[in-house]
Amino acid sequence: MTYSSETGRRAVERRWTTVYSRLSELRPLRLDTVAAIVGLALALALLPLRFFASQLYLETVPLILGTACVLYLVSLYQGTNSTSLPTLPSRVAMALPSIVLAGLSALVVLTVIQGARTPLFFGVASVLGTLVIGQILFVNDRELHPGILLLQIIAFAFVFRFTALYATPGYIGIDIWTHTELTQAILDDRSVGGISHDKHYASPFYHLLVASSSVLYDVSLRTALYLSVGIAMPLSVLLVYATANLLVSARWATLATALFALASHVSMWGMHLIPTSLGLVFFLAMLYSLLRVMRIEYTTRDFALLVLFSIAVILTHQVSTFIMLVLLLAAFLAQLVFEIDPLGLTRVDTSVFRSKKPVNLIGLVVFNFGLTIFVWSLTPYGNQSFLATVMSFFSQTVEESAGFLNIASDTGDADPDEAAQATTTLLDQLVPYVDALGFLFLLGVTFVGCLYVVHRRRAEQSVFTLLLAAAFMLVFVLGLPMFGIRNFIPTRWFAFLFAPMAILGAIGLRTMVQGLEPRIVVSVLLIFVLVYPGAMILAVESNSENPVFDDHHEQLAYNEAELAAVDSIGELTGSQTGSEIREDQRIHTDHPYQTLFWRTGAYPRSGIGTATVPDDGVADHEYTVYRSTQSTDAVYFTDADGNGRIEQIDQPQLCRPDQATVYTNGDVTMCAAGPGSG
Repeated sequence: MTYSSETGRRAVERRWTTVYSRLSELRPLRLDTVAAIVGLALALALLPLRFFASQLYLETVPLILGTACVLYLVSLYQGTNSTSLPTLPSRVAMALPSIVLAGLSALVVLTVIQGARTPLFFGVASVLGTLVIGQILFVNDRELHPGILLLQIIAFAFVFRFTALYATPGYIGIDIWTHTELTQAILDDRSVGGISHDKHYASPFYHLLVASSSVLYDVSLRTALYLSVGIAMPLSVLLVYATANLLVSARWATLATALFALASHVSMWGMHLIPTSLGLVFFLAMLYSLLRVMRIEYTTRDFALLVLFSIAVILTHQVSTFIMLVLLLAAFLAQLVFEIDPLGLTRVDTSVFRSKKPVNLIGLVVFNFGLTIFVWSLTPYGNQSFLATVMSFFSQTVEESAGFLNIASDTGDADPDEAAQATTTLLDQLVPYVDALGFLFLLGVTFVGCLYVVHRRRAEQSVFTLLLAAAFMLVFVLGLPMFGIRNFIPTRWFAFLFAPMAILGAIGLRTMVQGLEPRIVVSVLLIFVLVYPGAMILAVESNSENPVFDDHHEQLAYNEAELAAVDSIGELTGSQTGSEIREDQRIHTDHPYQTLFWRTGAYPRSGIGTATVPDDGVADHEYTVYRSTQSTDAVYFTDADGNGRIEQIDQPQLCRPDQATVYTNGDVTMCAAGPGSG
């Protein structure tokens, strides 16, 4: 009996040994194929969420993800495409650069003549963007000149941004006015101690750069800002080219540069020039340095540059710092993946990506996390440190507001029936999709690029860093807001997210060109070339100083009369301090105009607010400020329930007939309660 049992046990062991031996000889599981199938299944699983919450990305991202996975699976099925794609005729390819540069000159002339960037400007800019990307994709290898293409991209970036700065009397944006005051305080005090009360005291690099430029060039702060940060922003797209060129050929690196330069949020930070803008520049430099040490046999100088740029981000902007830490965490996790190698990712095809051993980043990660915690602990914010305040805000949000599909928005408490009545036209329904269309197109090709790089033969620390960084950032941008968490200011992340997305997106388009049959490739490329530039340019972030859809988006810039009125009203009221303001002395006007008063120091923040204007009713405030923009363009007021909404009003709704006019310059009027009012 014992002999029989022992024999059976040995037979079982031999059988399992044989099975294991055969399994080990089989071809490793295709991770990219599995990822595409899982992605498609996830897209199908997410589709029903649109019935539980009304949110643009819940409705669109599953469709984009599913389409990307299907295209990738089709490219695997069809195999390598040996048929050459149609290319532009030589004469056309040679003429297009001149046409683009002439078109850019026309944009400058158009802005000077019309005094603003009008819908005609954005239409011409969209055509020029299409011509630039069309050259990159459809010019043959012999006539492809990356230098000329980069010149067109940089020229486009300069013209698109500086025409907006030229046509705007003051600044574009909201926060910029506060940063101008902080920079002036540094100049007045001749030291950074002038802003010792502010959270930027420990991250003053932006303000020091603008202040020193003003002194060096002997110009105003506005001009100094444009000559320093304003010039750096369009030039910084070259860092995307340098980063992408570490991974792919010049054609696709140039495409990544164009995708990034045209991106809406990137354009916005090239016009709304605040510490986020400079933080983005240093982030791009740090991303290039990080991938460089992963791609080459780096020297001490290369690693020192990486450390230097990471410190520069920390000393420039808090949100940029957090995003950089997310990138470093992604790089460290990529290192662990390739060191532990649980999925057999070390068998890399060096003909795809020039591979080397994973770079040890633990020291860099620990250093940056430690320096960040140290700096934030010393940064004043409210009545405590910046670190303590942020942690307090986050914990409070998690306890009080977080919940699945608790979509965070400014109108989340509005009644659905009222919202349905407010959205009556087709344009009202289309505008949000137009604003997001460019991002969704880029997201689609990014998904394809991610599937391509997870193949065992293509996986490498640098591309996995991009993949993980993009995934983590998307969690902060799209994922956490679905749970009601917006403490991380997701709108600030998009421009940083676009850097890895642009590179992965270029890889994704290359994948489709190499894998799909010509008819499908040409269709995909034409749709992308025709839609992406225009979609990014028409998005509200690209034209906030003069929105294309001015009935749906507020204008974040002011004319000379509106700027003069703020100064005059400040002098008229004596520029009181917050402690001197009684509740009945508060001034009420629209948003964003109310922010201009307290950000410029004309009136204290506690003394001004957004006016409450009931539907078809009049405001019941003692002191109000009306401007003609409130009757022609989109501005924010609050309703009787305290919900903010975009509305156009008539002057009597804010400046009532029983009020007295205490100031007017023809465009802006300040009204106060008359003797017989109330």
